[in-house]
Parts: sequence; C-alpha cells; structure tokens
Amino acid sequence: MQKSNKTREQLLGELRSAYEQGASIRNLAATVGRSYGSVHGMLRESGTTMRGRGGPNHTARSR
Repeated sequence: MQKSNKTREQLLGELRSAYEQGASIRNLAATVGRSYGSVHGMLRESGTTMRGRGGPNHTARSR
C-alpha cells in the first residue's frame, strides 16, 4: 500500500484486504501513517471480521 490521496472507501478496502490476508493492525497503521486505533476503527467500519488477540503463544496447551 502506498500513502497517497486515496478516497476513504479505497483505503478501507485496501486495509480490509491486507488484514484478511494476514497483515497485523500495527503493521497496517505504520504503512498508512495512522494510529492503531484509527486503523482498527476503519477495519470495523468496513465490516471486517476481526481475528482474536494474540498469536501462536495464546493457544491452549495440553497438560
């Protein structure tokens, strides 16, 4: 993604697509020059299904 004068709808679509392909919100925020909260809000606004928190370290461990 390049930072340019895109319409909000274009930006929402690009953010959603990148997030659904596995990009993190923090990475997206850095890429577009916006805050984590701003990108999170835009993803929710675009109807994106949000992933759960954490990564592979947050899975249940068998005992």
